[in-house]
Amino acid sequence: MQLDLTGIHQLAAGQGIDAETVDAALAEALRLAYLKTPKSAKHARVELDDRAGTFTVWARDETEVAPTEENPHPEPEIGEEYDDTPKGFGRLAAATARQVISQLFRSAEDEKIFGSFYGQRGKLITGVVQQDVKDPANVHVAVGEVEAILPKREQVPGERYHHGERIRVYVVNVARGLKGSEIIVSRSHPELVRRLFEREVPELVSGAVSIMAIAREAGARTKIAVHANTEGVNPKGALIGPGGARVRAVMENLGPEKIDIVDWSKDPAQFVASALSPAVATGVQVVSEKNKTAIAYIHDDQLSLAIGKEGQNARLAAKLTGWKIGIESSEAHAAKEAADRKAAEQAERNETEHSETESSETEHGDAVRNGNEPQATDQKGTEQKGADQNETEQQADKA
Repeated sequence: MQLDLTGIHQLAAGQGIDAETVDAALAEALRLAYLKTPKSAKHARVELDDRAGTFTVWARDETEVAPTEENPHPEPEIGEEYDDTPKGFGRLAAATARQVISQLFRSAEDEKIFGSFYGQRGKLITGVVQQDVKDPANVHVAVGEVEAILPKREQVPGERYHHGERIRVYVVNVARGLKGSEIIVSRSHPELVRRLFEREVPELVSGAVSIMAIAREAGARTKIAVHANTEGVNPKGALIGPGGARVRAVMENLGPEKIDIVDWSKDPAQFVASALSPAVATGVQVVSEKNKTAIAYIHDDQLSLAIGKEGQNARLAAKLTGWKIGIESSEAHAAKEAADRKAAEQAERNETEHSETESSETEHGDAVRNGNEPQATDQKGTEQKGADQNETEQQADKA
C-alpha cells in the first residue's frame, strides 16, 4: 500500500523529529487501525518501506489446540505470517498518518515549551494580558508564542487586568497537562516581591544584602526582613534606594500595596520588635522559645498602629517572624508591675512583723521554762509591802 513516507519524514525533520520516531508511531497507528477492520487477525505488525514508500500489514492466525490430560488448558498455536493488507486501506492509512503527524508535532511543541519554561520556574517574566471568552475565571498571559495561565487563586484581590496590558508575573509551576504544557503564573505570590527587588537592588544580586523573610497580604501590605552580609552596608537603605527610588520602582508594579522594610535579627525579641514597625515596642518578653510565643509592650498612643487595620500589622508581623505575638499596653504593664512590687513589699513587711512577734513569744516561753518565776513572786511581795506601809500611814493619821 502506497504512503508518502519521504514527505512525512521531511515535515517531521522540520520540527526536529527523527525518522525512527515517526516510523514507530506511524506503524503502531496503522496496526491499531487494521485491528478495527472486519475479519482482522489478532496478531499483526506493520512494516514500512522507506525507499518504496509503501507499507505492508503482516498478520498471523491462531489455531486452537486440543486439551490433554497433561495440559488441560493449552495455549493456541500462532501460524505463519502472511500479507493481510486490506484493500481500500489507503484512505484510512492517509488519515491515520495525518493524525499521527499532528500528534507528534503537538508533542514536540509541548516538549519544546516545557523545556524552555521549566528553567523559568521561580523566576519573574513579563507578558501581555490576553482575555479568553471561553475561560473568564482565569487570565491568560502571552509570553512570546506561549500563553501562561494566571488562575483566580493567584490574582491580587481588587486588581484589574486589561487586554493588551503588559504585566510582570512570577512563574509558580510548569507541568505537563492534558492539553499539553501548562504554565501557572502568579501576581499574589510573596516571591514576586523578592524578584522585583532583585531587579532594582544590585546588593541583593551580589549577596551583600539578603532578604531573610517575606510576609504578604497581596494588594494591601508586605513586610520584608533584611540582613546585611557585608560590614558597613545598610540593608534597609539598600532596598529603599536614593530618595526611595528603588522601593518606589517596585511599588509601581504592585499598585497601591504598601511595603514595610525591617531589620532581621537572630534575637527573637529584637526581631519581633522590628517586625511590629512602624509601631515602636518599649520591650518584648519571650514567653516560650519552644512554642515561639512572645508579648510586645507598646505605648497606649501606638497600640492601634501596632495592631493595624483589622489586625493586619500584627498578623503580618507574626507571619514574618513565625512567632505568636501578644500586644499589651506598656503603661498598663508598668502599673501592674508597680502594684505587684507594692504588694510584695507589703507582704514582706507583714512577714517581718509576724516573725518578730513569734520571736518575742518564743523568748518569753523560754524564760518561763528556765525557772525565772521568782521575779513574779518578788513583785507580789513588793506590792504587799507597799500595801502594809499605806495601812500604817493611815492609822497614824487617825491618831
